[in-house]
Amino acid sequence: MSDRIVVVGGGLAAGTTVVELRDRGFDGEITVVADEAHPPYERPPLSKSVLLGEKEADSAILKDVGWYADHAVDLRTATHVESLDLAGRRILAAGESIPYDRLLLATGARPRRLALADDSGASVGYLRTMDDSVDLRRRFGEGFRLGVIGGGWIGLEAAAAARMSGAEVTVLESLDLPLLRVLGPEVAGVMAELHREHGIDLRTGAEVTGISRSGDEVHVRLADGSTMVVDHLLVGVGVQPNTELADAAGLVVENGIRTDRHLRTSHEDVFAAGDVANADHPVLGTSLRVEHWDTAIQHGKVAAANLMGGQADADALPYFFTDQYDFGMEYVGHATPGAYDRVVLRGDVEGRVFTAWWLDGPRVVAGMQANDWDAIDVVRRLVGSTVDPDRLADEGTPLTDV
Repeated sequence: MSDRIVVVGGGLAAGTTVVELRDRGFDGEITVVADEAHPPYERPPLSKSVLLGEKEADSAILKDVGWYADHAVDLRTATHVESLDLAGRRILAAGESIPYDRLLLATGARPRRLALADDSGASVGYLRTMDDSVDLRRRFGEGFRLGVIGGGWIGLEAAAAARMSGAEVTVLESLDLPLLRVLGPEVAGVMAELHREHGIDLRTGAEVTGISRSGDEVHVRLADGSTMVVDHLLVGVGVQPNTELADAAGLVVENGIRTDRHLRTSHEDVFAAGDVANADHPVLGTSLRVEHWDTAIQHGKVAAANLMGGQADADALPYFFTDQYDFGMEYVGHATPGAYDRVVLRGDVEGRVFTAWWLDGPRVVAGMQANDWDAIDVVRRLVGSTVDPDRLADEGTPLTDV
């Protein structure tokens, strides 16, 4: 093929797509345009191994710059894309018009900002980029006081890493439990207990009313009249997809860039992948925007195939994992509030070696293993299938026989 493919983005979906294109034999021109100064990289290490100090930040880079040169890929980092011209099949980046035959938008997402924090003049940060991770890690140590607003995955993983470095950590969560909307009360309660056992001051139902600087300290005022005093404040209240380019160009945008099951947008020559893509899922029967590592990889593979004229489906079930202290888990599927009517826990929940299952009637919509690593194959097999809920709940019935 001699088409020209342009990829906008510098994350794992973008990088995976480019590698897959060359591995699949695509011999046309490829241009990658990324906002950040680094080559495309993956983000999970930024809140895990890099933040723990186990690996250097550049370990997250998918391929070094030499790989792009060796594979005739025009990699343009620290370059901002200003607009898309869909009719003319070109993008405008750093004042240059770059033509394409097919375009992939893998523009990712950015942290939701908290104005109270940003306007405070205090030491406040977010955790999304490689530079964010390096900056946060260098602060860790004995006696350092970290405050975290938001008890989601990023907030809890950062809290665990800080605590393991000897820091004092306070987490403020507005809901009754951390990860409540993701895991439901049954499993979210396990996560809350885990962090409290490791010395985290986890405050749920917390409403922040003010943030200010006092010398080198950050003062966070709460609705109950108390004040949290820390050295640095990490804000982790979710992300929002970077859809501005797509929206301005006239693509359909709805909680991300809307795509079909092949990751094709409302314009036939434009695809979207990764955190920014709200894609029709042929297995789950709904559109879905997933902000996880595995989805970025799977989308990259599908996007590469279809940029080359294929019709591959983005049908992989959502998957994510986390490691916090001595607790590890893997989750498959998608269980949103209201999408399930029963949660089944099997194993030693108190000892944190168990499996959890979210059911909508007899259908398993999601499953996870916690410190039960041999169970992941069964989790993958059962999610999306129908089962006898009572047999699933019966500890005497092996999972292999459900």
